[in-house]
Amino acid sequence: EFIAERSKWVAEKTGAHLHHAGQYSLNPDELKSRVENMIGVAQIPLGIAGPLKVNGEHAKGLFYVPLATTEGTLVETYQRGMFAVTMAGGANVRVIKESLSFSPIFMLRSITEVPRFIARIKQNFDTIKGVAETTTSHGKLLDIVPYPVGRRVILDFRYYTGDAMGLNMVSIATHKACEHIMERSDAEYYYMVSNLSSDKKASFFNLITGYGKDVLVEATFPRDVMLKYLATSPEAFYDFWISVFLGGSQAGMVGMNGHFANALAAIFMACGQDVAQVVNASVGTTICEITSSGDLLMTLKLPNIIIGTIGGGTMAGTAKECLEVLGCAGSAKAEKFAEIIGATLLGGEVAIGAAMASGSFVKAHMSRRNISSHPISMSKHTGDQN
Repeated sequence: EFIAERSKWVAEKTGAHLHHAGQYSLNPDELKSRVENMIGVAQIPLGIAGPLKVNGEHAKGLFYVPLATTEGTLVETYQRGMFAVTMAGGANVRVIKESLSFSPIFMLRSITEVPRFIARIKQNFDTIKGVAETTTSHGKLLDIVPYPVGRRVILDFRYYTGDAMGLNMVSIATHKACEHIMERSDAEYYYMVSNLSSDKKASFFNLITGYGKDVLVEATFPRDVMLKYLATSPEAFYDFWISVFLGGSQAGMVGMNGHFANALAAIFMACGQDVAQVVNASVGTTICEITSSGDLLMTLKLPNIIIGTIGGGTMAGTAKECLEVLGCAGSAKAEKFAEIIGATLLGGEVAIGAAMASGSFVKAHMSRRNISSHPISMSKHTGDQN
């Protein structure tokens, strides 16, 4: 009733009638903690791409990836790249580190007090850890790294958050720890946020230290696979990669990649993730090499994959269904989800790079302007999903 009242109010105030926004299958009672002033839902077209072969520790086998987007050729691009990855033997993926940063800043009276303040934090880490973890049954405080800035000291709290994205979890835990520190130190006051952790902002700090799950991905594309499925050679692809890497260096990019943000935004919207975290997650690097046998080796460094498979927007509706498509709904699935995302991004990088190297990128986008519907057949792409 409240949603209908708001929708009517919007129509009266703006003259717009929310016919499509007002039709949905979600139970509004499940969304009370996830949105305020609800007037309906925004519907985004949902595509599927695959098969994608993933050789991970948690994700093993063939997967079909849901992508929510309104960008023409996006699903087709990832479809082509995923098939090339699969025909090349799959993507090797590993989650090498997990830590979510939260960085309050403390004000001291003088720089002379800074060394003693830092020493006390290090000496009492176990106690502070215990205090922080009283607020959560899932989060674990891994470390507190001090960064003195004049008479201020930033304390970078780094947490393991398990299957939850965890930002609310770590903010509550850090607040509890900060209150404990204030009672037992000479700090004059503190602010909960210093911006060091750069939440939802691109930074070199997170590129270097990581923010969320730190993921590595690689695949070797044999020459015949590249010629047959990507219409370019390893040498042509490598030459293009060098060129855009130099251009990115000239621009001062934070991370060097083709279009990580494309798949991240599409997967995040499909699977109920915090879409604003695409800003962090898209900070990463694509690396290319020509092997001794003349094949193309691609490696991705993805230090900021901040995702969850429980909590937030993942538990109901289309988000839960899309996670179920991937076999990633619920507990003990976040690392698997991260590995699938990593392999998907690799598929996108090889596809867009090949399109650019072969000169077909603009032609593909121009052809889409005159095509109302372009089905991508998967009838030949068989295999069991794990």
